[in-house]
Amino acid sequence: MGTPESAASSATPTGEAYLRVRDLRVRFATEDGVVRAVDGLSFAVQRGRTLGIVGESGSGKSVTSLAVLGLHDPRRTEISGEILVGGRNIVGLPDAECRKLRGRDMAMVFQDPLSALHPYYAVGRQIAEAYRVHHPGTGRRAARRRAVEMLGRVGIPQPERRVDDYPHEFSGGMRQRVMIAMALVNDPDLLVADEPTTALDVTVQAQILDLLADLQSEFNSAIVLITHDLGVVSQVADDVLVMYAGRAVEHGSVEQVLRRPQHPYTWGLLSSVPSLHGDADADLVPIRGNPPSLIHLPPGCAFHPRCRYADRAGGRSSTEVPELLPVTEAGHRVACHLPEADRQRYYADEIAQVGVAP
Repeated sequence: MGTPESAASSATPTGEAYLRVRDLRVRFATEDGVVRAVDGLSFAVQRGRTLGIVGESGSGKSVTSLAVLGLHDPRRTEISGEILVGGRNIVGLPDAECRKLRGRDMAMVFQDPLSALHPYYAVGRQIAEAYRVHHPGTGRRAARRRAVEMLGRVGIPQPERRVDDYPHEFSGGMRQRVMIAMALVNDPDLLVADEPTTALDVTVQAQILDLLADLQSEFNSAIVLITHDLGVVSQVADDVLVMYAGRAVEHGSVEQVLRRPQHPYTWGLLSSVPSLHGDADADLVPIRGNPPSLIHLPPGCAFHPRCRYADRAGGRSSTEVPELLPVTEAGHRVACHLPEADRQRYYADEIAQVGVAP
């Protein structure tokens, strides 16, 4: 599978991406069989840029994010390939070594802050602890000052007072800000945000997205944003990776993937969300069927049982797994057996005219 290339960080040589994933495979053994949660995934992210990873539930997005942070239990998980963070491969790295990287070089904003934050400790204590782990010579007072500073930086009002409050005393949006403060307290070069705006109202969602953009500008971090919300991706991402059944099916800039998509699955995602550009009375077009079992993947292209264009690929869709290959437009890659000219024609004639772009 091809690898989208990106460039540069101060922690890596010029021309190198800060995060580089190569042929990542994550598998879980179960009583029913082996779950191939991620199957040959490759991508790269440079500092100062945001990669949005999108797809339906079960496509492998969160499994990928946990693998990047080294959070899978090695006793129950088989991981192969490479995950290079600042040039260091964390696949197979002992957990003690991964812990040294987590929080300092890379950090994660989890989907549910109420579950991720400890209910018995004040938020300031939790942020200070995350700081002292990587700054063992720091005293309690200095760590507390750092926690207050970070709460203020993420927009928590009266941080000097609220530093002693507990997670249940914060609203959902404020808890998410606390999670972001904890993730950024050590100025990591890589931030992975797994559905950071889930269950938040649109006003708070916009505030969180603006906050991430401001902090990225300040820290020059590389951000991987895991989401199912294409509207969020269109606002904050520089590049987009579309996943289906543990594989990448399309990758490119946000303009390429959301405005000029070439994979039928991407078309389906775009057609199933409301748009400001289309007919207000037009019905949404859901993707037919359900995502496949990751234990018993269909042969060939995993999307072909749900794809209305599969029979136009000369029979290859049900027999050959498509590779993620470059198309005419530089930086755009698609894994589809349909010829590029046919994909462009189908999109122009049958998809784009209904105004699906977010």
